[in-house]
Amino acid sequence: MWRNYWTVAVRALAKNKAYSIINIAGLAIGMAACILILLYVRYERSYDKWLPNVENTYQLQAWYLNPNSDRPPLYTQMSAYVTKGRILKDFPQVERAVYAQSTSPVLMKNGQASLAEKYLIADDNLFDVLKLPLIAGTTIRSPNTAVLSQTEAVKQFGTDKVIGRTLSTVSRGKPYDYQIVGVFKDLPKNSHMEANAILRQDFNSFYADTQEFMTAWGWQSGWVYLRLRPGTDIKQLEAAMPAWEKRNIPDDTTDGLRSNQGDDQDWHFVRLQDIHLGRAQNGSMSPGNDERTVATFSVIALLILGMAIVNFTNLATARAGQRAREVALRKVLGANRRQLIVQFVGEALMISAISMLVALALVELLVRPFAAFLDAAIELSYFGPDGVLLPAVAVTLLVGLLSGLYPAVFISRFKPSDVLKANRSAAETRGSGRLRSALVILQFAVSIGLIICTAVVYGQTVYARTADPGFRRDGILQVEEMGRAQIVDRGEMIVEQMKRIPGVVAVGRTGVGINTGNTSSSGFNLPGATESTELGNYEVDEGFFDAMGLTLKAGRWFDPKRQMDDMTTPYPTDLDVEKALAGRGANVVVNEAAAKQLGYKSPQDALGKTLRSELFSDGVPAINLTIIGVVGDTRYRSAKLAIEPILYRNANQGQGWMVIRYSGDPAAVRAAVEKKWKQLAPDVPFNAKFSEDVINDLYKADDSRAQIFAGFSILAVLIGCLGLFGLASFTAERRTKEIGIRKVLGARTRDIVRLLVWQFSRPVIAANLIAWPVAWWVMRDWLNGFDQRITLGPAPFLLAALIALGIAIGTVVGHAFRIARSNPINALRYE
Repeated sequence: MWRNYWTVAVRALAKNKAYSIINIAGLAIGMAACILILLYVRYERSYDKWLPNVENTYQLQAWYLNPNSDRPPLYTQMSAYVTKGRILKDFPQVERAVYAQSTSPVLMKNGQASLAEKYLIADDNLFDVLKLPLIAGTTIRSPNTAVLSQTEAVKQFGTDKVIGRTLSTVSRGKPYDYQIVGVFKDLPKNSHMEANAILRQDFNSFYADTQEFMTAWGWQSGWVYLRLRPGTDIKQLEAAMPAWEKRNIPDDTTDGLRSNQGDDQDWHFVRLQDIHLGRAQNGSMSPGNDERTVATFSVIALLILGMAIVNFTNLATARAGQRAREVALRKVLGANRRQLIVQFVGEALMISAISMLVALALVELLVRPFAAFLDAAIELSYFGPDGVLLPAVAVTLLVGLLSGLYPAVFISRFKPSDVLKANRSAAETRGSGRLRSALVILQFAVSIGLIICTAVVYGQTVYARTADPGFRRDGILQVEEMGRAQIVDRGEMIVEQMKRIPGVVAVGRTGVGINTGNTSSSGFNLPGATESTELGNYEVDEGFFDAMGLTLKAGRWFDPKRQMDDMTTPYPTDLDVEKALAGRGANVVVNEAAAKQLGYKSPQDALGKTLRSELFSDGVPAINLTIIGVVGDTRYRSAKLAIEPILYRNANQGQGWMVIRYSGDPAAVRAAVEKKWKQLAPDVPFNAKFSEDVINDLYKADDSRAQIFAGFSILAVLIGCLGLFGLASFTAERRTKEIGIRKVLGARTRDIVRLLVWQFSRPVIAANLIAWPVAWWVMRDWLNGFDQRITLGPAPFLLAALIALGIAIGTVVGHAFRIARSNPINALRYE
């Protein structure tokens, strides 16, 4: 019996080659796309799960919910240094804790300076909390020791046999030597951490000239990692955090106004494996993702596979008439319905198995370029815990059953008496046409929805890159490392020399730049106010305005000839100078967002107004600040984030970045700037990027996801086209006699074509009624995640409708012309 089933199935496939190719190709493409997406989803969910004891390892995160202001919430992965000690003191459930901070020391080797990348500095043994895999040596159990990754060891010393060697660095203007005690295995890509080296340091001495770092609750510049005792109830710890905040965080009082860091911040324990897809993505070591994106791709995978199954069902029921006599003869010869169902489900399973083999071959070809495009360590393995063999078998069985069960039931219902009547070889059970129409509508609804989403995502991505950021983004070279302590006293000289380079138009220094990742804010008090206002607080020099191309809305910019404009303080800190400056007062410039947040109706209203703030060291009184100018709002960071209300202070040393505006050949200007830098600051490596490159890096992850979304959307449309092509072929064949009669009665070719095209256009029109509201709701919710966004107008919806209609017409018009131009004699002859 089974041999007979196999023979019949093979003959059926061989007899209808077009049907077989369409079915196998559609299922194979759907399965391959589904496997690739699920490999990506599994990879995104695998972050940090490779770490031992990861289930008891947590990160303490500070979230700025800003309940008392109009500023949107800010979710950060960082936490202040002081939180580590207070957590250990108050929560016995925490076994160990360590504070780690990103650092980029200057590496000194043979008198040459180079810049370290992705180094971490820790106040304790990081390996006691995070069980990173060691290759050789021991962990950092004492200060001034270091552990390097295998790649970093080879890069710095030419070998990974580096135990006992010395790593010489310069940090905060001081030399530090670290004895290398171990080498750890390179961290995999599915890690939220990026670390080429981990340095152990005594933070009390490291921050001896900035002691407020050790006690400031608002200074978020590192990460606190915790190892909890097994069985700890994390919900119990979370519930105790409000009381912990009140018990530990002191009030700050300026001019009689109380403020408290706990009013705007909440601290949360986040599992290590949840960091990558967690809510907090600000202050991360590596780019993260979000659950919504991963869930969206999972849904797309299921939709694509579902469309392939729908294709099979549609085509199987459409060609049922061709096998009606076979079913009738089998029933006459004694076959029961169960046997027929088993036969046809078996055929579906065979097609599914063939399709899966083709799909796995496609995945083998595509997985490496797919992983390279995503910059992800996605691998295809068949065996083991991450193997796809068992899931592939399960998907094969599932697809075979889902795609074959209804056609099998449908075909096995044919009555021999109806089928074997003369001229009824194309008999069709009532209701199957409605089902096919519904499935075609569903297919096109999915395709139209994906086209709309792709158009909106693409439009928003382009808009985010090209929308006016409030400064002239072209012609900017952004130079880092200006804040290095060893060149603080050379800042003015460097700026003046850079101005003399041919092609350089303006030069400015700043504490905030294009996607620098630096965020600094302070509380400012208005006269008569009952609470302080939080504003971004950044130092710039007089040249910053022209270098960035800002727009002045009211008042003036800083003038080097006016003493009140200058708020430069010496480095290291000099309390006498700070107290004198605080007693004198100073002028500041704000942006429009800050003026609005301070309560002024227009930029002009803000001019001449004063506010107070404690901007200097502990013990230095608040300073009076007078607003002398208002500049336009600037978007230095991603379009997802709200524009920061900023107060600019004029200073002539200590800023971290230098902005150079140029004209002419970018490469020539950069080469000239680099040459001049090496002459003026040979002890600090040159590190600069063009503004265009910074913007590209900012949106690189979003661009990749958008392109993947578009690619899989195209696949979904392609699968829909394959199914529609097959349906059009069978429909045209089934209506051959009808079309012959119409031609005999005078119908023209264009009338026949119009009839068939309209038949397949109606499902597209109906599909729009389903797809439009769903796509609008999904895209509105997605766009709400951006502060700067496009308007969700009718264009993408109309575009998707036209594309879908064009696809439908283009798919069936060939069949329509062929059958409409055929000789009616051939259609009407006696069978």
